[in-house]
Amino acid sequence: MLDIKLNDVYSSTKQAKDQYEQDFYAWTQNQAELLRRGKLQGLDLENLAEEIASLGKQQKQELRNRFGVLIGHLLKWEYQPHLRGKSWRITIDLQRDEILELVQENPSLKPYLEEAIAKSYKQAIALVVKETPFDKNDLPSACLYTFDQIFDQDFYPN
Repeated sequence: MLDIKLNDVYSSTKQAKDQYEQDFYAWTQNQAELLRRGKLQGLDLENLAEEIASLGKQQKQELRNRFGVLIGHLLKWEYQPHLRGKSWRITIDLQRDEILELVQENPSLKPYLEEAIAKSYKQAIALVVKETPFDKNDLPSACLYTFDQIFDQDFYPN
């Protein structure tokens, strides 16, 4: 009897792993339903754990992306004062709001904020180089803006 149950577990796990490879969306729906019903037997635990960890990484990546856009626009604002406009101000304000909302929804990201700012600076420079006549060497090698300035709703360089 025990062998049958172990074989059933192996069979359902193998099916789940096959589904993961062949139809990810169907796999997600199936795994969610098994969790809701408390049927742990058919869960693809290895891939499920990997996907849950990946969700956390996505939150960190979103934070870095938003900082990159925000800091890039702060740099554009500072280095091209003659081109300042409503769209840049809206982008700066929106990114600040979205970062704050992301951190409010994920408070465990707070200790990562300083690191995210540092890591996103390279992305900010790439944005400026792409959208302005400036080259990488024309811009500061490290972020000039303090943590407080980046989050200050009234801060616009110069």
